[in-house]
Amino acid sequence: MASAEHVALISVLVVTSPAAGQVQQVDLLLPTGASVRDALLRSGLELPVELVEGAALKVGVWGQLRSLDHVLRDQDRVECYRALQIDPKDARRLRHRQQRRSPR
Repeated sequence: MASAEHVALISVLVVTSPAAGQVQQVDLLLPTGASVRDALLRSGLELPVELVEGAALKVGVWGQLRSLDHVLRDQDRVECYRALQIDPKDARRLRHRQQRRSPR
């Protein structure tokens, strides 16, 4: 009687935001030892071109920056970050100026 090889799987959530106000996420089952890169490639989500071209892509696990080779654990949340369009401090200053100018 042939025995089936048992592969341990982990559950991972992959999240990305291709544009402001848009969030895409997918739950995956991956083999133990899978990396952040494996999760991103298997997700089927719209990912930045940097992943394909091998440029410096900002990714994290539970809000902590990680490399594409980082080995995942069960229940990890993989996050793919977009480049900032404006520095958060500058954005706050701009909103403050606009609020001061608008009539109440």
